Amino acid sequence: MAPSAVTPVTSDALPVVKPVATTHAPTWLADLDADGYAVVKGAIPRERAIKYQTEAHAWLTSFGTELDLAAPRTWVKENLPVQSKINTFHGYGVAHEKFMWDARMEPGVLQAFEAIWGTDKLLASFDSLNITLPNRRDIARKGAWEHVDQSPLKRGRHCVQGILNLSPSGPEDGGLVVYPGSHRLSEAFFDTQTDRAAWNPLDRFLFDEAQLAWFKARGSPPVKVCADVGDLIVWDSRTIHYGAEPTELSQQIRTVIYAAYTPAQLASAEQLALKRDVFAKFGGTTHWPHDNIVPRSTETLLEDGTRDPRDRDEPRQLPLMSDQLLKLAGVKAY
Repeated sequence: MAPSAVTPVTSDALPVVKPVATTHAPTWLADLDADGYAVVKGAIPRERAIKYQTEAHAWLTSFGTELDLAAPRTWVKENLPVQSKINTFHGYGVAHEKFMWDARMEPGVLQAFEAIWGTDKLLASFDSLNITLPNRRDIARKGAWEHVDQSPLKRGRHCVQGILNLSPSGPEDGGLVVYPGSHRLSEAFFDTQTDRAAWNPLDRFLFDEAQLAWFKARGSPPVKVCADVGDLIVWDSRTIHYGAEPTELSQQIRTVIYAAYTPAQLASAEQLALKRDVFAKFGGTTHWPHDNIVPRSTETLLEDGTRDPRDRDEPRQLPLMSDQLLKLAGVKAY
């Protein structure tokens, strides 16, 4: 990427790209096209991003347990709400907490996706909150899980995902790892290295080591993306990626909101009806705003299959149901 500098490899043996500040939208748009990902610097003003982080941490500690974010000894499973993939929260109505919607509707975030799609008539995903507590001793590291979030049955760019960074993401911290340029190799890979008859309409494909070697041999090795508080990370859903855990050197509580936006005109009547139903129940879905509306359970279950007694039927703090929010949610038409 032209506006970036490569630093030495981290302890995870991944090269790190540290983007430099730029105010020229065409630069990061060009990066997104060429590399399949980009960093939009300062999409959320720093003071507001820190406010959202504080509110996210208040949400995490609101479940009546002994969890204390200043005391790592309390960072254990029994003190935490139910998680997905160790560090991601999508139950308890969290997708519709006020701070989540306030962050999603930040002007700089919306303007970035308006630039990507060439329209201000967008739908937003009902995605998750990620709070990663470093150096937890009660769980095992899960390792890499390289994947794309677009079925090979879809050709071209159909979805661009986003991370709203509410905390720093340095070389040793938890964060996004991408295979730059892999989106441009996607169709060739699926056409020549997989069985077309086995292609799944589900917008998810996990890669094994031999398949990843194919991409690496064509100039697409993994890169850890670094970003600052208030930055927006965007990536094409055809770009191979995964969420890396922090190394043992990290002391940073990673706090990010996953948010994606696509043109409202891409949504079918059936998908909009599903989206409205999920919204009415304060539920969550996938990274996709207009398609692949797969509702997540509105009940948060414990490992034994029973409902968590701490579960909530609505967010802890409801958002303001403004026209802008309801249009982004697919409830009101543009």
